[in-house]
Amino acid sequence: MKTASIPSLRVAPALRQAAEAVLGEGESLSNFVEQSIRESIERRLAQREFIARGLASRDKAKQSGKYVSSDAVVGRLEKMLAQAKASSKTSG
Repeated sequence: MKTASIPSLRVAPALRQAAEAVLGEGESLSNFVEQSIRESIERRLAQREFIARGLASRDKAKQSGKYVSSDAVVGRLEKMLAQAKASSKTSG
């Protein structure tokens, strides 16, 4: 597969210095930029999929008329958190 180039960009010297300051051992600025782009793409795809699932769920709830109240959801989350805290105290 042939490779392609990402357009070069101009940045403030402080941004370049900050990027260089966090490079890992043996890591080049090009590697850092490539990895940053990959992670941004993954994050945006995940966000897009999350929103699509949420919209589909909303539409399904509208069609069925079945909703779960926010109080019920928060109550379940609080119970899960309490259980997790309790189990971490007994195992830690």
